[in-house]
Amino acid sequence: MIRALSTAATGMEAQQQRIDITANNLANVNTTGFKKSRASFQDLLYQTVRAPGTSAAQGVQVPTGLQIGQGVRTVSSQKIYTGGDFAQTGNQLDIAIEGGGFFQVSLPGGELVYSRAGNMTLNSEGQVVTQDGYPLEPAVSIPQDATSVTIGSDGTVSVIQAGQPAATEVGQIQLAGFLNPAGLDSIGRNFYRQTSASGDPQVGPPGIQGLGTLSQGSLEMSNVKVVEEMISLISSQRAYEVNSKVIKAADEMLQTTSNVG
Repeated sequence: MIRALSTAATGMEAQQQRIDITANNLANVNTTGFKKSRASFQDLLYQTVRAPGTSAAQGVQVPTGLQIGQGVRTVSSQKIYTGGDFAQTGNQLDIAIEGGGFFQVSLPGGELVYSRAGNMTLNSEGQVVTQDGYPLEPAVSIPQDATSVTIGSDGTVSVIQAGQPAATEVGQIQLAGFLNPAGLDSIGRNFYRQTSASGDPQVGPPGIQGLGTLSQGSLEMSNVKVVEEMISLISSQRAYEVNSKVIKAADEMLQTTSNVG
């Protein structure tokens, strides 16, 4: 009976963590470039009362044995890097990545972080920066007298300056790809940090070495599907409820046992 209490408690904790992950997905349903997470579970160690294959008598072998599980645990929350829907904005500094890869962003201390959010803007010096003011790496600067900005699918940034009919190339946006993007560390603000699990970044122009191409005037929205998350929420809620009923049943059985005599 005591085992049933602890086993059901692990189930309730696992479902609570799944609900927490689902809640974060739903909270970010409108976050630019957000990638949803998925909870993965593992069963815990088993108590082996009788091992499969042991001898019950001479020449007789136990076919299945008897093992009693100890419950479940949440082993990971994996980011799912499927593409989100594209929203056409018409803003010349909105950039969507069609395919794999991440924008490289330089933090104040010089650390490189990575992002799928392409809602860029300009700072006071004309640099292309994120909404938090962090510049892209390599840096791209737009001249003050530029009348229009064109970003090619290969990342080439060109501008037309006042009084000049021809476009001038002012930089190129490069992307970084990872062998295991699920191994990146989510640090908030739409940023990811490289880890030993993700591997080293493979940096290059968009459209080569498996990197996606760029689409100007568009944004990649969150890949969260509200209906899928609601189904997950209902499933987790029911599983949590069932595990709580197991605890209640085990408690009633313990109470009956304690009242014997």
